[in-house]
Amino acid sequence: MASHGFWFLGAENASGDGSQSPNTPRAWCQAAAQKFSGGIGSKLCALLNVGEAEKAAQAPVKAEDGSTAESCGCNKPCNCPKAAVCFSDLYSTDLLPALDGDAKTMNFLQEVVDIMLAYIVESFDRSTKVIDFHYPNELLQRNNWELSDEPETLDDILISCRATLKYAIKTAHPRYFNQLSTGLDMVGLAADWLTSTANTNMFTYEVAPVFVLLEYVTLKKMREIIGWQDGRGDGIFSPGGAISNMYAMLLARYKMFPEVKEKGMSSAPRLVAFTSEHSHFSIKKGAAALGIGTESVICIKADERGKMIPSDLERRIIEAKQKGYVPFFVSATAGTTVYGAFDPLMAIADICKKHDVWMHVDGAWGGSLLMSRKHRWKLNGVERANSMTWNPHKMMAVPLQCSALLVREEGLMQSCNQMQACYLFQQDKQYDLSYDTGDKALQCGRHVDIFKLWLMWRAKGTIGFEAQIEKCLELSEYLYNKIKDREGYEMVFDGKPQHTNVCFWYLPPGVRYLEDKVEKMKRLHKVAPVIKARMMEYGTTMVSYQPQGDKVNFFRMVISNPAATFEDIDFLIEEIERLGQDL
Repeated sequence: MASHGFWFLGAENASGDGSQSPNTPRAWCQAAAQKFSGGIGSKLCALLNVGEAEKAAQAPVKAEDGSTAESCGCNKPCNCPKAAVCFSDLYSTDLLPALDGDAKTMNFLQEVVDIMLAYIVESFDRSTKVIDFHYPNELLQRNNWELSDEPETLDDILISCRATLKYAIKTAHPRYFNQLSTGLDMVGLAADWLTSTANTNMFTYEVAPVFVLLEYVTLKKMREIIGWQDGRGDGIFSPGGAISNMYAMLLARYKMFPEVKEKGMSSAPRLVAFTSEHSHFSIKKGAAALGIGTESVICIKADERGKMIPSDLERRIIEAKQKGYVPFFVSATAGTTVYGAFDPLMAIADICKKHDVWMHVDGAWGGSLLMSRKHRWKLNGVERANSMTWNPHKMMAVPLQCSALLVREEGLMQSCNQMQACYLFQQDKQYDLSYDTGDKALQCGRHVDIFKLWLMWRAKGTIGFEAQIEKCLELSEYLYNKIKDREGYEMVFDGKPQHTNVCFWYLPPGVRYLEDKVEKMKRLHKVAPVIKARMMEYGTTMVSYQPQGDKVNFFRMVISNPAATFEDIDFLIEEIERLGQDL
């Protein structure tokens, strides 16, 4: 399905004699070249024209000495032409560390940077698509993605770079609302580039001195914000919230039965964990990975807003004890994935203390509200938890991935996970060995995820993150107020959402007035998937949907993109109605 608004930017500049349609890429590029400075418009054109035609390079300008040169692209008068490099004759072996590879490397990387900069500018342009959707078999056929025995030229490599971004989802686009992780922060992006340039491992101070210190400083700050005295405790950055949650379960088991580390699960009684029926699937997945088993995860009832019911938690803990099982872990959720609900942490903490059970808070989605003085009350009681998962790559818009596990007891992670490999963690190094953090991680190779968060925190300050988070919550309240009484909309649950999750049904005219409730629900179940598919085919916006329990498919709008505005929320409502009016 073709888009009707993608090339609209060039419409006002197109001639009326029919010589050039305003709906052509050429017209759009001309308008873009005028709109953007510094040659960005031409770079956008290069990005959009992906294919074999790109191999035909533009004819370079001849200098007086017979060499070829082209403009450097800077937005001011200068005398800095750069040599036109023919990448079709170059291979990766011509780049550093090749002898005399400096200039070729700089030219190649500058081309890659130009591609990325063009993509970044386009991503924030509302007149462009969020997605250029193709079905998998179509996308496989449009480009040659296969790997070959022989090397390809750097020209082919640059074409692959452009193609990859052309078909990527523009997660920075102000109208991309599909996931909990959206947006693109420029300082965070710069930090990610620098991190990849440093290309080191987080296991020892020896090979990552600055990054290890920054992780230490940042984790301490996060523990202070949770409310643990003087920021004491422990923590680590892991590959996503699911792994952070599994770390918490691992620590809880070790705390109660340390012998399992050496002797395995046969040395422990039947352990059971507890979590809300609305909790993230990673709790059960962690239990499966640790050999505890998914049947040993007991799901606790949630109320109509998606919050865990404390009385049901205590009832199920008592029942488990009566059966001879050993409750060892309770995972409360601060910001559920679908409803955005915050479990009553204070009441849960009371129950965990009473029954001597490890309390974990999965704050992957909602933990960042601790940065807001206006909204942090929703996590009252988190300071009583034994551990917490907090994903800055969600509400804080830090580039993926950036997930932290915070632990109240210092030293527990080390004793639980250490293997003391003598080829990495020598005990006679000349510095404080507590900064060799790798042995408390399950991984050996660990990516540097800290620098982008630390650098963004330096750039924004805590108050900058606070303003960013509160803006997203204001946008969600605006959406809720706009549709709660609007014809054709029905909220999934009553009352203002606690987080930026706004869950609703859109009832098209053909479904809205049906009297047969069974038929109405049957047809309504199909509405959200069809509208979502049309969104993707037009490329105008993206919003998630899902069923929940006995509820048929509904839209789950989440807002974490700092680029989104009130106008984007208005657009979303109008687009849903436009795409669903014939259903």
